[in-house]
Order: sequence, then structure tokens, then C-alpha cells
Amino acid sequence: MTVLRLHAEALQDSWLDAYGHLNEAYYLVPFSNTTWIMQDHFGIGTDYFDATGCAIYTVETHLRYLNDVRAPATMDIETLMLGSDAKKIWFAHKMLVAGELCATAEFMTLHYNTREGRTMEMPDDIRASLKAAEMDEIPDWVGRQISLVKK
Repeated sequence: MTVLRLHAEALQDSWLDAYGHLNEAYYLVPFSNTTWIMQDHFGIGTDYFDATGCAIYTVETHLRYLNDVRAPATMDIETLMLGSDAKKIWFAHKMLVAGELCATAEFMTLHYNTREGRTMEMPDDIRASLKAAEMDEIPDWVGRQISLVKK
């Protein structure tokens, strides 16, 4: 199991809601910031974009709110590589504050060529690096859907 610890971020006062805890919209901000760092880690960040015109586009996100985050706090974000193929990357982030799991976010992204306006396969070396970082076992909270009916 590979867990990447690439980013930690301090809670900003401007992200707090009227109740004094992290507003729901702002849970995604540290996850998004971590995704940029993750892209750099795998060689598909902004330098890659500048050279190739290719980017990673998020097409779906599933965010779970598990515990309040109140100031002051540092959010430690862990990244789990769940799977990938030639054109897609499936990954998740976990938000921990003082060692307590506060939120998770699961993402599906596409490798997109902005110059040609279409998806395209990633280079072999990047695909190999993503595959090498994949989890052996997918956590049980991954792949859930929202429903009123208990399954």
C-alpha cells in the first residue's frame, strides 16, 4: 500500500463558516492544492502542460465530510493512487487534523490534450510511475454513491 504524504496546509480564517468550522466548500481547496502537487510528483504538472499542452482534467469528485475542522488547524493530506489506465487516473485524498480523519475526496481525471481538444494517452514513463504507486487494496469507502436506499 502506497500512501503519499505530499502536502499539509493551515486552515485559513476566511474558510470558516458562521459556526466556526471549515465551510463545506473549502474542504475541497486543500484537496485541490494537493492534486497540483501530486501532478508535479508524477511529472504531469504545469511544466508538463507548458511543454505538451496536456493536462489532467477532473471529471468526477466524491467528497465525504467526516469530522469538523476548527481553527487553529493544520490539514495533513494523504494521497492514495487507486488505479489508472492510458487516459485516466483514479485517486483519493484523505484529510487528517491532529491524526484524526476529517474528510476524504475521490477523483476521476482524464489526460486531456488542450491543443487538440481531446483525450489522449499518457506517456509510458508516466503510466508506469502511476501504476507503481497504486494501492494493493482499495479502501472500503471508495466507490460509494449517494442514495436514500441502504445497500
